[in-house]
Amino acid sequence: MHTTKKGWLAFGASVAAAAMLYTPLVLLPASAAQNLMPNPGFSQVDADGKPVCWQDYGWGENRSDYGLTAEKALRLTMSERTSGDRKVMPAQNTDCAPQVAAGTQYDLSLTYRTSTPNTAITLFKHTAEKGWEYWTDLSTLAVTGEDKQFRVRTPAIPAGVDQLSWGVTAYGDGEAVTRDYSMTAVLADPPRKRCQAGQACPKGQWDVLPYQSPVRGIHAVLLHTGKVLLIAGSGNDPSAFERGSFTSAVYDPAAGTFTSVPTPSDLFCSGHTQLADGRILVMGGNAGYPTEDGKANYKGLAVSYIFDPATNSYQRTNDLTAGHWYPSATTLGNGDVISLGGLDEKSEGSVSVEYFSQEKGRWLAGNEINQTWKFWGLYPSMILTAEGKLFYTGSHVFGNGLDGTGSSLYDYGSGTIRDVEGLQDKDNRDQSMSVLLPPAQDQRVLTLGGGNINTNVAANRHTDIIDLKEKNPRHKPGPQLPQGHMTDGTPQGHGEGKMYLSAVILPDGQVFETGGGLHNRSDPVFEASMFDPKTNTFTEGMATDPVPRGYHSSAFLLPDGRVLAVGNNPGDGSFDQRISVYSPSYLYKGTRSKITSVASKNWTYGSAQQITVDRPVAKAVLIRPAAVTHSSDPNQRSVDLPMAVDGDRLTLTVTANQNMAPPGWYMLFAVDADGVPSVAEWVRVGDA
Repeated sequence: MHTTKKGWLAFGASVAAAAMLYTPLVLLPASAAQNLMPNPGFSQVDADGKPVCWQDYGWGENRSDYGLTAEKALRLTMSERTSGDRKVMPAQNTDCAPQVAAGTQYDLSLTYRTSTPNTAITLFKHTAEKGWEYWTDLSTLAVTGEDKQFRVRTPAIPAGVDQLSWGVTAYGDGEAVTRDYSMTAVLADPPRKRCQAGQACPKGQWDVLPYQSPVRGIHAVLLHTGKVLLIAGSGNDPSAFERGSFTSAVYDPAAGTFTSVPTPSDLFCSGHTQLADGRILVMGGNAGYPTEDGKANYKGLAVSYIFDPATNSYQRTNDLTAGHWYPSATTLGNGDVISLGGLDEKSEGSVSVEYFSQEKGRWLAGNEINQTWKFWGLYPSMILTAEGKLFYTGSHVFGNGLDGTGSSLYDYGSGTIRDVEGLQDKDNRDQSMSVLLPPAQDQRVLTLGGGNINTNVAANRHTDIIDLKEKNPRHKPGPQLPQGHMTDGTPQGHGEGKMYLSAVILPDGQVFETGGGLHNRSDPVFEASMFDPKTNTFTEGMATDPVPRGYHSSAFLLPDGRVLAVGNNPGDGSFDQRISVYSPSYLYKGTRSKITSVASKNWTYGSAQQITVDRPVAKAVLIRPAAVTHSSDPNQRSVDLPMAVDGDRLTLTVTANQNMAPPGWYMLFAVDADGVPSVAEWVRVGDA
């Protein structure tokens, strides 16, 4: 027994008093590759009976010890802890610590039992420049008195790292017993069969682009220029916040180029929405990261800006009445904007209703706003209904839902809030996604998946459907999300679903569901499906994005009918800046129809608009461009256009209900009888 001192970093099992970022218990299949762990069964021991090539490290004031049991397992004990930790892992030298290759992932596994929840899997990395240093705690281990197998996958090894050491770390009093250590390189996926133009491609096809985004794609907004505004702010990087380094970029998917945009404030985790003139209103953001002592949480900014695609620049508006970090943003039928929820300047739930007047070009002062003083949570999904009310779907971010049924209808004009019944498992809908099903005229909303970062339960497969046209609408259970799988295609487990998912309305009237993770910031789920609003069914087995898409990821529709995906921010603090593009099956059904002319780009409500096409089409739709972050794009919608046909000339009737299609720029798609859409033309809907 001995008292520890501050020691070295390695990969090991630790007993942790401090809270971990996530607590997965995930069984990943080990790759059919060489076990890189030295002396994994502890068959070799030194003169003191300690396993050869294994060493303990640690620091702080505590009493600890390690050694082998009669069953040739490694016992790590800790008692009288007031600070620090103790860990056991391969010795950090050339002979014992496994060699690794940059860019490769590794599957780590062991068998364990532990009497304390304060036990973690810890990784250390080695570079020629810095030597050995701590890398990350990958996961905690659940308390169990029986032997359990635990497997987890590392992030890709960073450039310059040539060795890895890992093991179990203890941060609290108790005992952890481990054996059967394994570390294997994840084998490269076999080449995938590529679809060719004109061939049937029922699953669609993903392409990972040969370049990466220069900024972290935490927020993504499709501009009416066809370009994409990517906002990072500090990008969930406290060091960038301290430096005042805030970033945005405008991405041109057609040219594959990025234009850096000076970013005046930390717009990390702000809200945003499309204005009627095509500019982007951005509100709130991050005023401070949590402190190490836990006395302060994230804090909300009260700033607001308008991004102008014509100049690629932000212009300051007046401030909000309070700070908001993770606020909602919904454009109303008159072009005004309501923003709700998030954390304020004191790290408390913000109860202020924020109202932006399009006519006045500013946020209203507190005495001009019809306040309810209700806390709606973080990124509450607020969908505008045909009656002009806001429907809170129950999708939100971080932890439990709020009091009540988890869903409600909010009438800003009267200030009334009415609970909506029927939402399944309301406290486990964190990072679910909700979408107004096409066509918007049907007023049906689908809510998919979710989890809970507080309890870190496995994400669920729930879906809920509600018809807002009913006198007393209520959620009804929909079909379960299709079963997901891990990287190599192995099913993830019975009854488990995903959070952090994306749902994208396509021009053919389907909803493409993709991405997500099983737990908070860990365990990506590789599954994608098509939801058909006409039959309320999923078509399973769509092609899956090769890039994990979990926390801080987004997917959204492009004007050419493809789906673009960005972002992924796992619990080790890394950020995946690769960009993926999905081509749905309709792009492999032959030549696409084309909109050859649009008589006017400015469409008034209730008007008849003339367009021409080069071949017969079955329908025309307007799709509002994305403004998406954190599995939330409450303004996403597809509006059917009643159509009269005269040869190649179509007369399209624009809805007279401004709440059905709030003013702004829309993508106009013509869709043929096989569901194949044209490339979109941009039109602006609004008053004359």
